[in-house]
Amino acid sequence: MAGNWKMYKTPAETVAFFEKFRPLVENSSHCEIVICPSFTNLQAAVGAAKGSAIQVGAQNVAWAKEGAFTGEVSGPMLNAVGASHAIVGHSERRQYFNETDETVLKRTQGALEFGLTPIVCIGEVLADRESGRTEAVLAGQFQKGIAGLTEQQFAKIVIAYEPVWAIGTGKTATPEIAAETHRAIRAQVREKFGKDAADSVRILYGGSVKPDNAKVLMGQPEIDGVLVGGAALDPVSFASIVNF
Repeated sequence: MAGNWKMYKTPAETVAFFEKFRPLVENSSHCEIVICPSFTNLQAAVGAAKGSAIQVGAQNVAWAKEGAFTGEVSGPMLNAVGASHAIVGHSERRQYFNETDETVLKRTQGALEFGLTPIVCIGEVLADRESGRTEAVLAGQFQKGIAGLTEQQFAKIVIAYEPVWAIGTGKTATPEIAAETHRAIRAQVREKFGKDAADSVRILYGGSVKPDNAKVLMGQPEIDGVLVGGAALDPVSFASIVNF
């Protein structure tokens, strides 16, 4: 159960969130909990999560260890502050900052090289969905952005399916549509990496997940977890999703 805070909260607000959130999930042993704040909040989040099972991730990661990459943050830097995960290729990164499938693959490899668990995002826009191109678009993103990994590398990643038309819009893919799309992604995995990899890879659903739809989404056997945006900013709201 992953929360993506996007560009919200200060370090002080981060600490306040964890103070309320921790007691609500201290007995939640049925899942992994990962919260991904902005880079400037990582240290505060790691400190506030200390002693709990809550893990902290970044919202992006560079492909290089170090170098002349102004504005980027590397895997070793994230390790140094205690982050364990990194979101890669979020639709907003693709839409506003020109991330491509090729850079998604490089960033995923960079995250793995430095011991982080990448949460690799794929998803279609509304025009793709309405023109019946969803599976083709996702297959293209998988082939260029994920299939370049080795089997050993692939075993360490998490995939997040985000229908771009359902992010922050209040629209949610029906549980059936989400499950059907997850099945199509799993079929891609099976074809490239084999049945065991397809059975064991975790595919999260992201797109206007809220406390009132988490249970029905998680009721779909194809859906292994969620990547939550807005509803993860409130401790009570995100805790009720975690404890669906």
